[in-house]
Amino acid sequence: MKKKTVILGVLLIFGAPIFASAAQQCDRACLVGLMDQYLAAVVKHDPTGVPIASDVKLVENLKQIPVGKGLWQTATGGPTDFKVYAADPDQGQIGFIGVIEENKKPTIASVRLKVENGKITEIDHLVIHSDGKPLNPNMSKVRPALLERELKLERVSREQMQKIANSYYEAIIHNNGKLAPFADECQRRENGGISANDRTQTPEEAAKDDFSTFRKMTCSDQLSTGVMSYIKDINSRRVFAVDKEMGLVFAYSIFRHDGTPKVMEITGVPGITERENKYQAFDLPAAHIFKIRNGKIYEIEAIGYVTKHGIKNGWE
Repeated sequence: MKKKTVILGVLLIFGAPIFASAAQQCDRACLVGLMDQYLAAVVKHDPTGVPIASDVKLVENLKQIPVGKGLWQTATGGPTDFKVYAADPDQGQIGFIGVIEENKKPTIASVRLKVENGKITEIDHLVIHSDGKPLNPNMSKVRPALLERELKLERVSREQMQKIANSYYEAIIHNNGKLAPFADECQRRENGGISANDRTQTPEEAAKDDFSTFRKMTCSDQLSTGVMSYIKDINSRRVFAVDKEMGLVFAYSIFRHDGTPKVMEITGVPGITERENKYQAFDLPAAHIFKIRNGKIYEIEAIGYVTKHGIKNGWE
């Protein structure tokens, strides 16, 4: 088995197609190599060198499309230095969040692959079409913690990691930050922007940002204020990749907003008792990677885009 693993690693390095037998489990290095191979094929607009099952299902931005369409047509480069992988050998799944190039412009994207018997049987693409707009500067470099392997003494069970990731969504929809085990240092980023535990804003920037007071708060305290009460539900949750080695959980979901309440009641924030809900009804498909250490959430990397309300996830 060790010899086969070495051979497989060599094949990955030189870009050769991966065809593992049913008896061979694609380990973490294998899954990461397969993701890189897949992304390279997307950029070349040529799937022939990738072990894709004949009955593969591909869903891009909640719509089922054939391989060769969508991002397969528009990708022109990448990934860049910003790339995070959550690989789950036990389930044969890998999730990716990173910056690629689409139509010669930098774009944020997430890709998820499911591998069975050496073949890719399911694919997700979530693409934040930038349309040429500059990305947040934070998308140029990955936070070091997301790339650090977890010490074995700090790891928790697979089941606990899934439960912790799911508790994040529960904390949001119940406006109770204590429902999730956030570390005090927890920082949340959305499409690169720091949305919780932000210590980077200058006074001038804060003066122009009506969310600044909440942005500075910890992940837990912020959610308990009611500032997220316009989010009515987070469903279509699909927790796919639990990367025990890296302490990461990768998940997809859809944030649902029906346009209510028009005024949100705010608690625990001196000088602020209510906040106007300026949003109409909309949904937000999202991908998240959670960094979990010693049973607590330390980093949250999220990407998402706004779409019409009531949309399905493409897998239903």
